[in-house]
Amino acid sequence: MLIYLRVLKESFRFALNALRNNKLRTFLSLMGVTVGIFSIIGVLAAVDSLEREIKGSLSSLDQNTMILCHVSFGPTEVPRWKREQFPLVKYEDFQYLDRTMSDVKAMSYVLNVPSQTIKYNDEVIENVGIGATTDGYYDIEALQFEQGRYFNEAESVAGASVIVIGNEIRNKLFGEGVNAIGKKIRIYSRKLTVIGVLKKEGGGLFDDSKDEIVLVPVNLTRKIYGDNNRSTFPQIILLPESGVDDAEFLALAEQKLRNKRGLKTDEVSNFFINQLKGFTAFIDNIIGFLTGVGWGIGGFALLVGGFGIANIMFVSVRERTNLIGIQKALGAKRRFILFQFLFESILLSIFGGLIGLFFVWLIAVILSASVDSFEFVLSFGNVFIGLSTTFLIGIVAGIIPAIGASRLDPVEAIRTGM
Repeated sequence: MLIYLRVLKESFRFALNALRNNKLRTFLSLMGVTVGIFSIIGVLAAVDSLEREIKGSLSSLDQNTMILCHVSFGPTEVPRWKREQFPLVKYEDFQYLDRTMSDVKAMSYVLNVPSQTIKYNDEVIENVGIGATTDGYYDIEALQFEQGRYFNEAESVAGASVIVIGNEIRNKLFGEGVNAIGKKIRIYSRKLTVIGVLKKEGGGLFDDSKDEIVLVPVNLTRKIYGDNNRSTFPQIILLPESGVDDAEFLALAEQKLRNKRGLKTDEVSNFFINQLKGFTAFIDNIIGFLTGVGWGIGGFALLVGGFGIANIMFVSVRERTNLIGIQKALGAKRRFILFQFLFESILLSIFGGLIGLFFVWLIAVILSASVDSFEFVLSFGNVFIGLSTTFLIGIVAGIIPAIGASRLDPVEAIRTGM
């Protein structure tokens, strides 16, 4: 066992010295691997970071959540011209489903209304996101409060002049940590009473944080925007009870609304029920495609880098033919010669991979520091993939030159090198 370790140690030392003595050639050889690993790991890290951010944005919603509206979130067989004629989801549709649907844990009618300017005394905040919902939204999003509460059913139905604000909105209007409950905020040319302040969430890549939004009863905004405004993108969010079969629940909701709208059996449903888990699967497909693209781009660079290392190793064997002959004449075993060149190839490849990983890490640090709402992460798994790939490239690129060197006849090798 000790003799094998000594052979490995001596082979490693010979390989390291060979790389030191040919610095320019070493640098040029590892550039291909550097570019390849940078491409692959850079794309993998970017895709992983993006996936984590997207799924983190959806983490507050139960995967069984369904969104009923006039558009489909994924591919559909309904032609575009027909989809454009679909009627908007009305508040009356929500009321009907709320009365007749069973096995519903929570249901909410939501309007995506334009941003507004809000005021409190001399403090003004422009372009504040508005969430117009019914009271059931509280259970769907599992909202957490630092102060106060969400509006109840009576306030929701009446379109009461109440408002729930994000943590940063509270800080900007009243000061950090100040009790905002009961204070009056001017919005929509009227004063709304603050009844709740949400807990701080932190930033998000897609501005999905609730820290800088306000939530108001949907019936308050319906008085302003009406029920036929396509820009408000009305939707009904349904969350079935746990343990309920999703397919049966979806089919029941579809049939209920079809009956409400008087659709005949042979008529296509003029609405869509989008499942969040289906949207997540769609995201996974996109992530998989992007990952494949990264491997494709980096794979070509690695292929070029592998050929470059193999070429350099053949040149290195030819240059040191005389030395190989002398080593074998002095009793060096074939495995010693083989390991010597194989280690040189592996070291070349690993050095190139480490440089590529360093550049990915450097870019990750720069991007994370410059983009407040997004964290670019180089995970241990991606580092392992990078190092494993470079190790494999080193073996594949160096094995044939190393075997050729180990099989040289000592007399012929010395004569050829002279």
